[in-house]
Amino acid sequence: MSTTQFPRDVDRIIRQAIRERRLIRFRLDGHDRIAEPHDYGIKSGAVHLLVYQVAGGSKSGRLPDWRWIRLARASDFELLEQRFDGQRTSAPDRHTAWQQLFLRVDPPAP
Repeated sequence: MSTTQFPRDVDRIIRQAIRERRLIRFRLDGHDRIAEPHDYGIKSGAVHLLVYQVAGGSKSGRLPDWRWIRLARASDFELLEQRFDGQRTSAPDRHTAWQQLFLRVDPPAP
C-alpha cells in the first residue's frame, strides 16, 4: 500500500502541512474538521493521518482531541495559512503502531 492510491494533491497537502506545521481542513463522517497533522503513514494496512483536531465537528463532540484519520474515508483536504508549534507532549503514546511512517511533524522550535 502506498500514497499513490490517493489523489496526488492530497498527499502534497498533507506533506506540506506537516513540513510547514500548518493546519489542514478536511471532511470526515459528515463533519468539516480543522486539525494539526502530526504523523502520516500506514497503520493496520491502511494509510492514516494522526491529527490533533482543534475545531470543527466530530461524533464525540470533544475538542480539542487526538484523532486517527483513515484517509480513504476523508475528503476535501485544504492547506490553511494558520501554523502550529509542532509536536505535542500531551499524547506521546499516540506516535506508535505504524507499519510504515511516511512523515512526522518536527518538535517545536526552541
